[in-house]
Amino acid sequence: MNYSKATEEQTKEVFSVFSAAVNHMEQQGIHQWDEIYPDLPTISEDIAKNQMYIGMIDDNIAVCFVLSEEYDEEYKNGKWQWPNSKFCVIHRLCVNPQFQNQGIATKTMEYIEKVCKEAGYDSIRLDCFTQNPYSRKLYEKAGYSVVGYADWRKGRFELREKYIK
Repeated sequence: MNYSKATEEQTKEVFSVFSAAVNHMEQQGIHQWDEIYPDLPTISEDIAKNQMYIGMIDDNIAVCFVLSEEYDEEYKNGKWQWPNSKFCVIHRLCVNPQFQNQGIATKTMEYIEKVCKEAGYDSIRLDCFTQNPYSRKLYEKAGYSVVGYADWRKGRFELREKYIK
């Protein structure tokens, strides 16, 4: 898989991956995302800020994710294990439904950790919808500890963290 930053020309294609994932999750009874979030303006802003990454297989987007130092105020609810570390936050990790159950998310998490280490980060933080058993299993297996909870419009999310240095 080849990873790169998404370009403005890829905005609609990236958004279509998120739309397909929303439909797929809904069919599974996972009501994490919808037409309100993540929406096209959010995806466009991620790309404009040069924070949206994509992983390509052949000519198809297999995975999308955002890496940034930005985080929601609800992150204050975390009892962060490394409160003074330089950290990066993973947002909107999304595997294209066409590529699910192929280890793409696991490989992507390994790539993210490598990129973050190379960029000088000490730890990675993220939030994970408590009603999404697939992402919870992914982050648990990857070694991300639950350090608190945040409540947003769609429900409760785990705040997770991993030390990578």
